[in-house]
Amino acid sequence: QVQLVESGGGLVQVGGSLRLSCSASGNMFGIMFMGWYRQAPGKKREFVATSTSAGVTHYADSVKGRFTISRGNPSETVNLQMDTLKPEDTAVYYCDAATASETAAWGQGNQGTVSS
Repeated sequence: QVQLVESGGGLVQVGGSLRLSCSASGNMFGIMFMGWYRQAPGKKREFVATSTSAGVTHYADSVKGRFTISRGNPSETVNLQMDTLKPEDTAVYYCDAATASETAAWGQGNQGTVSS
């Protein structure tokens, strides 16, 4: 079983930056991806970015060029650097650890708020 603990987030003005981090523990066997989703009030949870342990990344179109996902050392950590933030980036951000076919674990969620 995998446990994920997130840190970071907070309140920032439009155009500012926030950083999220997520540390995994437990049995990571079969985990191929670590990444981030977000859920804004009244909306469904949506994909933000993901990374393999080898550093292969994929981003949602809405964050490309503004957000950067990275794996830490050891590779059981994942970070999300969010720059040039917009009000529509306001959401609860969730870390996830996934196998080839499904999410195995979610983090507790951290609020990121962008004020205009």
